[in-house]
Amino acid sequence: MRLAVYTDYEYRSDGVRRYGQRAFVVFLEMLRGEVDRLVLVGRLNPQPGNSHYPLHEDTELVGLPHYESLTKPLSVARSVVLSIVLFWRMLDDVDVVWVLGPYPHAIALAFLTIVRRRRLVLGVRQDMPAYVRIRRPDQRWMHVSADAMEAVWKLLARRYPVVVVGPELEQQYRRACRTLATTVSLVSERDVVGLDEALARSYEGELVLLTVGRLDVEKNPLLLADILALLRAGGRPWRLIVVGEGQLHAQLLDRLTELGLLEHVDLRGYVAFNDGLLDLYRTSHAFVHVSWTEGFPQVLIEAFASGLPAVATAVGGVPAAAEGAALLVPAGDAEATARELERIAADADLRRRLVEAGLQRAHKATLEAAARSVAEFLASA
Repeated sequence: MRLAVYTDYEYRSDGVRRYGQRAFVVFLEMLRGEVDRLVLVGRLNPQPGNSHYPLHEDTELVGLPHYESLTKPLSVARSVVLSIVLFWRMLDDVDVVWVLGPYPHAIALAFLTIVRRRRLVLGVRQDMPAYVRIRRPDQRWMHVSADAMEAVWKLLARRYPVVVVGPELEQQYRRACRTLATTVSLVSERDVVGLDEALARSYEGELVLLTVGRLDVEKNPLLLADILALLRAGGRPWRLIVVGEGQLHAQLLDRLTELGLLEHVDLRGYVAFNDGLLDLYRTSHAFVHVSWTEGFPQVLIEAFASGLPAVATAVGGVPAAAEGAALLVPAGDAEATARELERIAADADLRRRLVEAGLQRAHKATLEAAARSVAEFLASA
């Protein structure tokens, strides 16, 4: 199988190596071992530079004309028009095209794939209308555009198979002709800890609360400061470690300063999974996820694989995929989140139940297992 995969992510080059923008590219590169040829397709930033996820030298990349943001429709439209020629040429040498959307480029590529009679598989990683409304609450035209693209994608799914991330999206695409619901994580089979190792954590002394994710609006990172304030007020010596980068970094810093919490927080920025992040999961005492919207966050699988008890917001596909393995709370509720974290700290039996359930989920959602499952589904399209 010669496979091309389109995502809306940005790629970069420093003149020697090429880099992906998001961790999802690590999952895509796992597909190289399952196919004869892998071609990644996405917008290429014309400015030389690097990023956190270098591509393998054997991975082919079709770089599309760059645009900064979907908030600039003229730039997006220009990129789509210029991309059509690149799409057309690429389709000469592939059998299957996996198009993750809905985005303007994704819709264009999907229709070109149909015209060229290549096998088309759709992909959905998040609830696009919900994502746009949270990220751009005042831009009504973007809400309408997101709804329209979502409608087109669901119509296409009536005819073409679709891979979705998480059970909520599986429910939304229940009328698709064929659906594969999967998870995406960076956890290898060798990374899943044993039960005894996980339960050996001591909850005496300082307790470390870990969170991992982009510091962007939809991830709701400012709530972390309020959660930590409540935990510290409860008398236990909690410390917060924040891993991630984003536009709200300065605002989070300001909020922590306002609450007098800076000495109890480590803002680590980006930490590579196999270069420090895995150790943070294994040495922390609880994990917290505070997003407003999600498909199914890979960070929960990473926490489960490390035997780390978790509290997560009941949004998107999280409840169906994590119930029983994490304590669920309403999005935006700092008090409920702090209360459940205190339960984890105080109740050894609860910790054991969460750890056991989490490890079971992690074994089913490793990088290797997910890649095999997706590759088999793509091959059968």
